[in-house]
Amino acid sequence: MSARLESVALDFGYPGHRVGRNVSLSLPAGEIVCLLGPNGGGKSTLFRTLLGLLPAQGGEVRLDGEPLARLSRTAIAKRVSYVPQAHAGAFPFSVLDVVLMGRTAHLPPFSSPGRRDVAIAEASLERLGLAHLAGQVYTRVSGGERQLALIARALAQEAPLVVMDEPTASLDFGNQVRVLDEVRALARSGIGVVMATHDPDQAFLCADRVALLHGGRLVADAPPREAITPASLAEVYGVDADVIDVTLATGETRRLCVPRTATARPG
Repeated sequence: MSARLESVALDFGYPGHRVGRNVSLSLPAGEIVCLLGPNGGGKSTLFRTLLGLLPAQGGEVRLDGEPLARLSRTAIAKRVSYVPQAHAGAFPFSVLDVVLMGRTAHLPPFSSPGRRDVAIAEASLERLGLAHLAGQVYTRVSGGERQLALIARALAQEAPLVVMDEPTASLDFGNQVRVLDEVRALARSGIGVVMATHDPDQAFLCADRVALLHGGRLVADAPPREAITPASLAEVYGVDADVIDVTLATGETRRLCVPRTATARPG
């Protein structure tokens, strides 16, 4: 299913407080866009506006060319899913129950999930290697497993576009790699992903495009090698860093950001 989420000259924020302005950004199906920017720079507020959870303060958000403000929550949910940062949760739902919540957009009001919905949820867990946790209490599994369960919930929603708010935050190295592997797999299957991250190296690893948000404005929207440079890192994060190419043991070349620290020593 082809789909596109886009903002056009978007101003966003909260009543009485504008966070960002004039942001034009597009997410087509099958592409990974990484949103980079400092803490407090407006990434989460932008995502809430793209999802229709906050009204645009200027410009507009469009979904498949239609103004988002004219669409019902159900219509939006069938085309865009959301993966928040992992949280412990307050209720002892099973992991399978959490993933089944992704089927809500496809169910009539006051109805319960049927066999097909359960099968889709179980298949999503299987895809992420979590089938053995289906009956476990969501609040008792690890942070990495909760994050993967939230991605499984988005898969079960069967939306062609996914918005991910820092999906690797607070995860250990191994679980970060698992999440990024799944992000790339989603894009290969034709799903569009816009993902906020604090790590520019993750953008080099998986992104087709990088959007740099600074001071509420989009200062770059380009392929990673064009968007992430020593100059842009200094502008957005206020740090000096080198951007270098490293050859791995496999012969593959990987681009990395290396900060220059006051304590760095030659050799």
